[in-house]
Amino acid sequence: MKHDLPTLTLRQDCANALRMLAVDAVQAAHSGHPGMPMGMADIAEALWRHHLRHDPADPAWPDRDRFVLSNGHGSMLLYALLHLSGYELPMAELRRFRQLHGKTPGHPEVGVTPGVETTTGPLGQGIANAVGMALAEKLLADEFNRPGHTVVDHRTYAFLGDGCLMEGISHEACSLAGTWRLNKLVAFYDDNGISIDGAVSGWFTDDTPGRFEAYGWTVLRGVDGHDFDALDRAIAAAQAADRPVLVCCRTTIGKGSPNRAGTAKVHGEALGAEEIALTRAALGWTAAPFEVPEPLRQAWSAHERGAALNAAWRQRMAAYALAYPDLARELLRRQDRSTPLTAETEEALAQACARAEARAAAVATRKASQDVLQELGPATPELLGGSADLTGSNLTDWTGHRALKGSGTGNHVHYGVREFGMAAIMNGVALHGGYRPFGGTFLAFSDYARNAVRMAALMRLPVVHVYTHDSIGLGEDGPTHQPVEHASSLRLIPGVDVWRPADATETAVAWREAMRRLDGPSCLLLSRQALPHAGDGRPRLDAIARGAYVLRRPEGERVALLASGSEVGLALAAAAKLAEAGVPARVVSVPCLERFERQDAAWRHEVIPRHLPRLAVEAGRSGLWWKYVGEDGDVVGLDRFGESAPAPELFQLFGLTAEAVAARALALLG
Repeated sequence: MKHDLPTLTLRQDCANALRMLAVDAVQAAHSGHPGMPMGMADIAEALWRHHLRHDPADPAWPDRDRFVLSNGHGSMLLYALLHLSGYELPMAELRRFRQLHGKTPGHPEVGVTPGVETTTGPLGQGIANAVGMALAEKLLADEFNRPGHTVVDHRTYAFLGDGCLMEGISHEACSLAGTWRLNKLVAFYDDNGISIDGAVSGWFTDDTPGRFEAYGWTVLRGVDGHDFDALDRAIAAAQAADRPVLVCCRTTIGKGSPNRAGTAKVHGEALGAEEIALTRAALGWTAAPFEVPEPLRQAWSAHERGAALNAAWRQRMAAYALAYPDLARELLRRQDRSTPLTAETEEALAQACARAEARAAAVATRKASQDVLQELGPATPELLGGSADLTGSNLTDWTGHRALKGSGTGNHVHYGVREFGMAAIMNGVALHGGYRPFGGTFLAFSDYARNAVRMAALMRLPVVHVYTHDSIGLGEDGPTHQPVEHASSLRLIPGVDVWRPADATETAVAWREAMRRLDGPSCLLLSRQALPHAGDGRPRLDAIARGAYVLRRPEGERVALLASGSEVGLALAAAAKLAEAGVPARVVSVPCLERFERQDAAWRHEVIPRHLPRLAVEAGRSGLWWKYVGEDGDVVGLDRFGESAPAPELFQLFGLTAEAVAARALALLG
């Protein structure tokens, strides 16, 4: 391979370095997807070497461009880009592609690999994350930039393929991106016509450019994804657009492979030694496996340019801090995702907790949640709320909120009927930094959003999901809207805190703990119907925060009743009936099983004692509760779908009454 190369040949060899690193890594791992990296290598060279603003020495530089690999199965393309650009990702890690505890996992994972902005792989969610990042940039720029002082000014770029576009979430998120006119968002569509099962013409015949034009995007059609000049012109046009941009790049999957290019076989399996040899010859690549000639390394290095861009921004920030010191401090605080809540936010949460406990009134926990937001919203400028077209039911707004509609700005988002898109966009906002997002829908519709909740947990993102109408208590809407399995389903996701508060005080504490949490998502499961105040005047805020605590502890207790949410009041009523029968009953409120599990054994055994027979009560699937009641205990749950009828009739029908619970407790005692 010659090293004194003209520009075009240099660019081709730089792109071929990406191709061959992907080929070699997949071959070494005997696992992976070489086709997309080989097909998108030229697009990657055009973007990363000539347009992307980033600093390998400072991957967290706040004003960097964001890059999202939505088609995350092609992860070796991103790893090769990061390695060659100069990030802390040595060749040894590329050799360990897909190996245990390596920095090059099968799909990109934020927090594992320097320079990876989001965890991708479940198709469609990456582009939705990118929409969230672009939204956060737009809102921050509107909030903080001042005439002559532009300190928030970066773009979000995404690669995506046919699979991302086939997933419905791409419609949800990209429709909103057009409505919001996110002109700093540029997506490159790898239009290669191939997916795992073969040519997509048999199952994907959408007019994709027309679809995105209908969303309100600028669409650049028919760009040759292997023509550097065409790609440069497209990127320049995208950067000048006043709307989000889709660059439709016609590419050949597996480009460079003589026998597999353009076929499904190159999508997801190693080329094999024979085909690799032919590919090297076809590309004129003479370097050994995992070897990159020094001139190409120098051509790829982004250190010098990145350092200059970063330094220029820091100079702008210094001038901004002189002109607007308060704004500068607030921007830097907001950009640091590890920063704890401000004293003002903590005070607002403390006030919300105190007022809820002092009020001691029966209230629906969805309304109690809104009462918290009335305190939290004005005191927390980083709060970015929303709802999937259910604001008046979820009660996710607060007095003084500013609704984000169309291409304007605000701090309350109308996501429309887009539960999955909402959740994934919130993940992108959280990843970008600057805002603490929360969003609401009915608990029954958490199924639509569940995989994005799972991704938030995997990425340890502090997003808050407000799920209202949490049981058969919503009544006449019937089994389609009555959640039965949903609380248990969310509890099964590792890293998610699921709060099901029993009254206004527990709701306020749930919000407090969700806002304080910086290492994962929280779900608040809230009632439609009014729930009685559960406290008895004793301090309980800290106990609530531990996930489970004793509400009622009579002398000579003989049985323990465990409950969450609306069933805590039911358990207290059952305990009163048991007392009339001469059976003292302990009542334990369990607002958050995950928090309870993280407590020390002494607390857990003190709250749920093993020496007492135990009965758990929850208007949902019973399975998870058996762990806490044991083989000799019992669970009053709902292991079938609901019915359409007024709520009181349903609770009677399903045995969720004080009389029925008391009878089950007496049966435990023989």
